[in-house]
Amino acid sequence: MVLNVSEGRRRPVLDTLAGAAGPGLLDAHSDPHHHRSVLTVVGEDAARAVARAAVAAIDLRRHAGVHPRLGALDVAPFVPLGDQTLAEAAAARDRFARWLGAELRVPTFLYGPERTLPDVRRAAFRELAPDAGPIRPHPTAGACAVGARPPLVAYNVWLADADPARARAVARAVRDPAVRALGLRVGARAQVSMNLVEPATVGPAEAYDRVAALAPVAGAELVGLVPQAVLDAVPPERWAALDLAADRTIEARLAAAGLTP
Repeated sequence: MVLNVSEGRRRPVLDTLAGAAGPGLLDAHSDPHHHRSVLTVVGEDAARAVARAAVAAIDLRRHAGVHPRLGALDVAPFVPLGDQTLAEAAAARDRFARWLGAELRVPTFLYGPERTLPDVRRAAFRELAPDAGPIRPHPTAGACAVGARPPLVAYNVWLADADPARARAVARAVRDPAVRALGLRVGARAQVSMNLVEPATVGPAEAYDRVAALAPVAGAELVGLVPQAVLDAVPPERWAALDLAADRTIEARLAAAGLTP
């Protein structure tokens, strides 16, 4: 699972969230401007422990960040690895969504085969009712989008200037079925924030090059981990500039932790 949590600044809370995942934690990435962290974890027990910690520690009434959000535990996608199937991921998703709604009283919205995550963000509590849990947002923890999807790559490219209008224009231009993109003002800089939803088709190198063809860039940032096959498709001499490395693959972290998919 790749848990997106609406906290990226308070170190004690971040340590609590990471600690809750225990040995199932493969990676943690935090951004104070987005006020968001991405925790890559293995196993439903680790996901439930992080969910409990997030709901207990995060109050959305006191939260402000540049990234859109529905809840304290904002997005919880189940991703099949190894021989696992998307159907198995969807079954785990449904179990987690029912548990989150019943145990922590957090409304959950499903995405995957039924609808996309952007669909949920646009329609939640308006045209779209929760799939599990209460019909209204949790008073402090909001709601959660719980998904089942193939692996994707979260990838940011920093522009050389701080013009958010240019970042938004670039995001519109690079967006397509394989790339979801937002142009954001992040601190004193502008960023094109992307989800590469078909990384075998458009990986980090092509995403970076698409942005660089439209505006001067100042660097790149990988959020979380990449599948080994995605890294293998990029020439090693480009890894450093693209913020990639051999130890930042899902497979490498699983091996280092003595875990199997």
